[in-house]
This record gives sequence, C-alpha cells and structure tokens, in this order.
Amino acid sequence: MNPEVTQYIEKLQPWQVNVCHALREIIFECIPESEERLQYGKPHYLKNGHYACVIQGSKDKVSFVIFNAAELEDIKGFFQSTTSPDRKTATIKEGQDVDYSLLSQLLKRASYSLQ
Repeated sequence: MNPEVTQYIEKLQPWQVNVCHALREIIFECIPESEERLQYGKPHYLKNGHYACVIQGSKDKVSFVIFNAAELEDIKGFFQSTTSPDRKTATIKEGQDVDYSLLSQLLKRASYSLQ
C-alpha cells in the first residue's frame, strides 16, 4: 500500500476514513496486482497500466469512480455515469448503508478485461 494514499485517507473525516479503508480493501481483493498511487491529489488504482478506479473524499461524501464501466447498469441515486459513459461513480454519504459486496462485483466486472 502506498504511504501517500494512506496519508490522504487519514486526513479525511472519521466516517470517510472508514469508507475509504473498506473501499481500499475491496480494491485489493478484486485486483490484487493493482498499482496504487496518488495522482491529481486522489488515490488512483491501475491494473496492467490501465485506470481501474479512483477514490475521492470531499466535504460531505466519498466518491468511488470505476473506469471501463460502460457495460455496467446505472443504479439511480447511487452509481451512475458522470463525465463519460466509460466512468461510473458511486456516491457515498455519511450514515449511508453501503453495499460493499455490490461495489466489489461492479469493480470485478469492469476491471476484468483490463489487460
């Protein structure tokens, strides 16, 4: 694990730290060979040199962006396209129940073909 990413996470609000640790755990379970780095001020995860996902903490949420996600279904109000159809974002707010199992499945499906 990259110490710069750890520092990024530890500076967030306590509830965000918990969410980010859980996301980080599923990333390494889904993509054990992933490369973790701080890029553009956010934790990025690559598989075979291709972007797989990004974690971003902001004032009132944590965003989990999955790349290569065009084939994944939107989940209204939780997981949807943002800037491009190839990127979908799960938005997590304080107190929200998070289906980490679902996020893990989505990440596995999206990252499977990254060769």
